[in-house]
Amino acid sequence: MNERIGFFQGTEMPTAGWWPVLWPDPAGVLVAMGIERGSDVIDLCCGDGWFTAPLATIAGHVVAVDLDPKFLDMAQVRVTATGATNCAFVAGDAYDLTALVPRTVDYVLMGNAFHGVPEPARLAEAVRGALKPGGHFGVINWHKRPREETPVSGEPRGPRTELRLSPEETIARVTPAGLRLARIVELPPYHYGAIFAR
Repeated sequence: MNERIGFFQGTEMPTAGWWPVLWPDPAGVLVAMGIERGSDVIDLCCGDGWFTAPLATIAGHVVAVDLDPKFLDMAQVRVTATGATNCAFVAGDAYDLTALVPRTVDYVLMGNAFHGVPEPARLAEAVRGALKPGGHFGVINWHKRPREETPVSGEPRGPRTELRLSPEETIARVTPAGLRLARIVELPPYHYGAIFAR
């Protein structure tokens, strides 16, 4: 488990090999989340860049943000392999988003990390400040199912059961910041996407 200072609970990167099993079509997930071609996007808590790389081929400009520079290095390798040159990489705390990325964007994506945020209202306020009027915040979360019921390659995967959030719990944590729910999308086999609008 990731216990480093500043890191959100249960958001460490998976062991090599099961990310592509769980997410064989990351570009399809991005389309389902409503990310439009040519938009300006922040990939918040981007990790090793599994979504960042296909995002860079869809978006007009991407800023990948993570607390760990080593993850950003891995993300940069993935993006470079696509040939995309429209991605910036910024190391820093997600709560400081508006300082890290001073220019507002069309979309902030947060995949597989919101469940561990200790101050979700604070984070949602930071995201709201980073969005243009009419912009969107997309949260990809594991469904609130026991970890034993979400196996990947035969082993239980994902955050601890007690950290998982239902769509309703995610909505309750985000909307007080002044973001409204636009829609919920299913992301089989184990995830959903909650998309909020400013």
